Amino acid sequence: MEKVVLKANVRKIISKSSRSDLRKAGKIPGVYYSKHGSPIPIGVVEKEINPLVYTTETHLISLQLDSNEELDCVIKDIQFDPITDRVVHFDLLGLTSGETFQLEVPVQFHGSPVGVKEGGVLQTLLHKLEVECLPKDIPQRIDINIQGLKLGDAIHVKDLVLENLTILNPEEAVIVTVTHPKAEKEAVAETTEEAPAEPEVIGKDKAEKDED
Repeated sequence: MEKVVLKANVRKIISKSSRSDLRKAGKIPGVYYSKHGSPIPIGVVEKEINPLVYTTETHLISLQLDSNEELDCVIKDIQFDPITDRVVHFDLLGLTSGETFQLEVPVQFHGSPVGVKEGGVLQTLLHKLEVECLPKDIPQRIDINIQGLKLGDAIHVKDLVLENLTILNPEEAVIVTVTHPKAEKEAVAETTEEAPAEPEVIGKDKAEKDED
């Protein structure tokens, strides 16, 4: 996989106000961490990290610090503003050659299922899979052909055979299925009936906590 260069500045001051000032300047605060070193608080230009966040592919990142240090990593966690959906904080996981690590990889479906043409409804239950692999084996995405799915068919985690990857999701977990229209309507009705009367209270964003 080709590396994507991401330039970053090491943050000298770590506080709620400094992170707020960083965002006002068009930058996003984040943290780089690895098994073999202390966390490094960083800041990156918002428009440079957005293409790595709003995408359907995984990217291997070459993080270039203002200290001229270059570090291989992947995006491990992202926090979004609950109102604007803008990135407000991110975590990068450092990689070490020869050591396995865990990450989420997007799933991409290909083909038009036979069951849908027969009147069925396509349901995708997993859009990402948790995998373990070596840095050299990071896939951009996991491709799944769903053209042969008939009405009532499903693809489970255990059905996938992937080289150099270990899928960590439960083997019986359903990734995608073609259901009967009646079953789809019943599921929607049940969800509506069980919906809470009060709106959910969103907890304080992780990004507003001080990093240690």
